[in-house]
Amino acid sequence: MLTAVALSLMTSLLPAAAQCESLRTLARPNTTVTGAELVPAAPAAGQALAMPAYCRVRAVVKPVPDSQITVEVWMPAENWNGKFQAVGNGGWAGNLSLPAMREALRAGYATASTDTGHQGAQGGAAFALGHPEKVTDFAYRAVHEMTMMAKATVAAYYERPARLSYFNGCSTGGRQGMMEAQRFPGDYDGIVAGAPVYNMIRLSASQVQRQVESLETPARRLPPGKITLLANAVLAACDARDGVTDGFLSDPERCEFKPETLACKAADGPGCLTAPQIETVTRAYSTMKTKTGESVYPGSAIGFEAGLRMPDAPLELHFSPFRDIAHQDAKWDPMSFDLEADLALGLKHGGSIEANDPNLAAFKARGGKLLLWHGWADPGPAPANTIAYVKGVERTLGGSQDTWLRLFMLPGVGHCGGGRGPDDADFMDALDRWREAGTAPARIDASRVTNGSVELTRPLCPYPQVARYKGTGSTNEAANFVCAAN
Repeated sequence: MLTAVALSLMTSLLPAAAQCESLRTLARPNTTVTGAELVPAAPAAGQALAMPAYCRVRAVVKPVPDSQITVEVWMPAENWNGKFQAVGNGGWAGNLSLPAMREALRAGYATASTDTGHQGAQGGAAFALGHPEKVTDFAYRAVHEMTMMAKATVAAYYERPARLSYFNGCSTGGRQGMMEAQRFPGDYDGIVAGAPVYNMIRLSASQVQRQVESLETPARRLPPGKITLLANAVLAACDARDGVTDGFLSDPERCEFKPETLACKAADGPGCLTAPQIETVTRAYSTMKTKTGESVYPGSAIGFEAGLRMPDAPLELHFSPFRDIAHQDAKWDPMSFDLEADLALGLKHGGSIEANDPNLAAFKARGGKLLLWHGWADPGPAPANTIAYVKGVERTLGGSQDTWLRLFMLPGVGHCGGGRGPDDADFMDALDRWREAGTAPARIDASRVTNGSVELTRPLCPYPQVARYKGTGSTNEAANFVCAAN
């Protein structure tokens, strides 16, 4: 038997339920609504946080015959903040980003996600074989179609459009956000783009080249113990240079560590690196180049060493664009990879995936805000690559653009999180205050949380500023640091 409280809650949501179910007949070009129902509120249970009641709309969008773009839109039944937040994907997508949607919904946003036009292929691009239109969907079309469909759905449900629209993503999601700013500057008022793989084909080319080199020449490989040796040597050389010994580098660009300092004096042993192993580390720090000297992709930042990858075979995540998009051959052998030829072929057939246009004049002119962030210890997309994009925008538009574009570097943080540094930061809150109240983020305090406990807090600073210890107070508290010129 329902309690009086439960019955009252259900009764209060009846209008919202009816309004939600009416969206089954929402008319949109090339769109089929496959479901619309009110999902009741759910209390916290175990590791799962409480969820508010929301209207869940499911749809399939087919802008061209070979498209099959799945979209979901979730809208709070009560206490909507009047804003819309779309969330991005990871890897090669292939699914909805449900955890990010839940986080946005709990913050009061209407939210949406897409599988980008294919199912279950996060680790590779097999979906692209024989389907060039699905490459276009993954590259940019699916997110734009999701955005248009979601905005119309939000306006129909609440009988008014969202006051502000934001995009929030990391890795592939970061690339998606940058693509939106470049191709569809009117879609979003603000974008958070973390660790963006904005030139995905070039990143994958550099990764496959390094993996093939280490597999063809086993002497170049570093076993786990030597990776730890390298990581500890870097910390010993540079950790304390910022005035705090905390297990990560706050200013990797000022670290002048040379891997040659670990060179074996005689025979190979666990406490030194051989000449081929030193070459591996040196190349990991260096820009990958073709035989003619063309830059392909920057190297990793000093301080990433704990994440140095030595896979036993080339990773599908990175060789897939050459197998499935460049060669379009499911039997292509990644060990046959040729940097110059395969990179050129990948860009020929998959260049639409790259979001590397620095001309964001239209996004800037409509008042858009772009907040970029990247972990200094990222072993995948290079921090220097994101820095290079910001500098490219500045060159294109003429000087500093920090009134609408800011980059925050996270010391000791890996790819989209993890590592020894502070990786828990509310970038969306900073973006919202920037766009709505005009308060540009001068610093964003971040935390490192372990087993539910906050171990340290530290300010993240607009690049190229860095966090400097004031000299007094706990080094685990952000209040004792200031953002200062580098």
